[in-house]
Amino acid sequence: MRSLIIAIKMTIILTVLTGILYPFAMAGVSYVLFPFQAGGSIIYRKDAPIGSVLIAQNFKAPRYFHPRPSAAGTNGYDPTSSGGSNLGPTNKSFIDSVRQRVKDVTAEDGVKPAQIPVDMVTASGSGLDAEISLAAAEIQVQRVAKARGISEEAVRAMVEAHTRPRWAGILGEPGVNVLELNLALDQGSSTQPTAMK
Repeated sequence: MRSLIIAIKMTIILTVLTGILYPFAMAGVSYVLFPFQAGGSIIYRKDAPIGSVLIAQNFKAPRYFHPRPSAAGTNGYDPTSSGGSNLGPTNKSFIDSVRQRVKDVTAEDGVKPAQIPVDMVTASGSGLDAEISLAAAEIQVQRVAKARGISEEAVRAMVEAHTRPRWAGILGEPGVNVLELNLALDQGSSTQPTAMK
């Protein structure tokens, strides 16, 4: 009986320490030291939240850079349903969707299929990857510049300014945050910004 009482006491103590006090302490420290990240890395426009730099949104208009395809949710880009399609490389549905995406990118950006980077025709594991590769950004530069009536050099400069380098200069690949880049283009463009769709 004594051992049972000790076990119950330890369960209660550890539950309070690791299930309540520790999480609240870590959340408090993170909000003090890293308020932007702890708050979900939310970007605001005119005091209204428009998205997170960590979660992809579906930009379709020609004047915006487009993110990776998404398999999150029924229509994609659903942050409450993060996940990949779980379809293998030999699955007919997967092959058909990739072929359709290749056709779409070819038509939209005027590039040959061989020029299309893989991240523009395949979804990430989360389906909500906020970044695209430099190659994926490059093939979209001409379309975005034309739609906005600005030079390709100006758009490339924006891409470069919003490219995340390799971590510590050696790990991973550079990435371009689509939401931040599109917002910068809206703020720097001579044309009137419209609602992002």
